[in-house]
Parts: sequence; structure tokens; C-alpha cells
Amino acid sequence: MADPIRIGAVIIGRNEGARLVGCLNAVPEIVTRVVYVDSGSTDNSVQAASDAGAEVVNLDMTQPFTAARARNAGFDRLIAGGPVDFVQFIDGDCELQPGWVETAAAFLIETPEAAVACGRRRERFPDATVYNRLCDWEWDTPVGRAKACGGDALMRVEAVQQVGGYNPDLIAGEEPDLCVRLRAKGWTVWRLDHEMTLHDAAMTRFGQWWKRAKRAGHAFAEGAAMHGAPPERHWVAETRRALFWGAGIPALIVLGALATPLALLGLVIYPVQVMRLARQHGMERAFFLVLSKFPEALGALEYHLRRLTGKRRGLIEYK
Repeated sequence: MADPIRIGAVIIGRNEGARLVGCLNAVPEIVTRVVYVDSGSTDNSVQAASDAGAEVVNLDMTQPFTAARARNAGFDRLIAGGPVDFVQFIDGDCELQPGWVETAAAFLIETPEAAVACGRRRERFPDATVYNRLCDWEWDTPVGRAKACGGDALMRVEAVQQVGGYNPDLIAGEEPDLCVRLRAKGWTVWRLDHEMTLHDAAMTRFGQWWKRAKRAGHAFAEGAAMHGAPPERHWVAETRRALFWGAGIPALIVLGALATPLALLGLVIYPVQVMRLARQHGMERAFFLVLSKFPEALGALEYHLRRLTGKRRGLIEYK
């Protein structure tokens, strides 16, 4: 008889409050060990995790924080405690859905070349704000073989170890970067047609959405700088679109307006683009897809400026 599959979980969080309690309580019995990595919480997160039976790692906050660094710390603690075959990474504002871990583990067992299995992440309150709804749309990625996963995924420990885990220097986009390196080693990444987690974006203000989009632009530019060469071309198209729509066209219109006010008519290209995208995505999503190019461009430009000056960028937090 084959040995039973050993599954652990790594949860990261900071000041998640009741969300973390829900996250811990939703971990199924098939997961035999849970490591919670806390990043300087001032609420009762550490106590809540300990009370739930999780091993707690308090991240050293004197060093620059990234989610990737927290995941690595949790992963290192998990594998140091004994053999583990699969690890479920979870953000502390998420809850695993019934049957997910069992389904994903079965898939990884049946698919030995697969390093990562992720499912459908949904927003808990998609109708609370338009920003939550935008997140829910974002999570709805195609089913099947994929290029990347998000923060929640079941991964093969052997594969994660082979590529050295997450890149701790990335302030965003650490999961796609990990997946690029996994695929370069011959592993595959899959999105399964199964409910995986409930997520609480808790975005109620425009400023939160703007910061999140700016962080995405930063991740696009950094990812393209690292893995943009052929054949991967990682996030090259996303970076170019952000810079074209969010910086290039506005710059051309402003320069043209210095010669003639008629150049301002060029701004009509934005509502035209909204209408074009609305045919596929609906008006609400199309409007924010176009608008997002401005903060994305700012994030991308900031990355390149800091790259030239050698300055490290801190986190871009939206909540």
C-alpha cells in the first residue's frame, strides 16, 4: 500500500482579525500541519493562530517585508518539521472551500509533471463595491493548463524546492515569477474547475483600487525586466499596454496641445477604447480596464526609475 500523501499549509497575514480566524477554521483535516507567518500584527492574530493549533513564525520586521519572504519563511518551517509532499499556500484573508485540497491533491498525484494546482478564487462580497467586483472578475481565469497562479494554490514541495522558492525581493507578482521558473524546469501549472477560496478584498475606496493597480504596473515592469526575453515574454505585452495608454498617449496629447489646443481632441481615444472593450466586458469593467492603465503606467515608470537609481521600492499596500 502506498504511503499516505502528507499535506501542509502555509498561511501569511497581518492584522486580518476575524478573516484570519475564518481562514484557520476552514483548513480541512487532510492538512496535517499548518504554519502561520505573521508580519507585525498589532491585533490578536498570533494568539488566534496559536489557539487554532498552527505553528507561528513571527517575521523579522527589521528587514524589508514582502509576501514572498513570508511564504518562504513559512515553507522553510513546514519542511523543517518533517516530510511534506504538498503545501497549500493561503493568504490570511481567504478561506479554503470544502473539497478543494482533496481535489487538488488528487490531481497532483495523477499528474506527476504538475507542480501547481489552483482553482476558482471568489470575492466574498462582490456586490459590496465595484472594486470588490473587479477583483472577482480578475480571479476568473481560464480552466486548464496555465502560465501562473495567484497567492492561493496547492504546490508540490519537490518542485518548489527545486527552484528555490519565491523570490523574496519582489514586492508583487511573486507567484507568476515562481511559475515562470517552474515551467522553465519542465513543470506545469494548472487551473482546475473547482471552488478554491473565498477572498475578502475589503476595498471600499477609489484610492485603494488605484494603489492596487499601481502595484500591478510595478509587477508587470519588473516581471518583464526579469523574464521578458523570448520565448517567455513574461508580462511584456501588459507593460507595453500600460505605458502606451497610461503614459505615451497622454504625453503626446500634452506636447501637441503646446502647439495647438486641437490636440486635446485626441482624448476622445479613451472613450472610444471604453466602448470597444465594453462589447466584450460590459461598460463597468471596460471603464476600469482603461482607467487602470494610468496607475499601472505610474507603477511601471516608478520601477524603471528606481532600477536606474538603484533604490529599492517598499510595498504598495492598498489595505
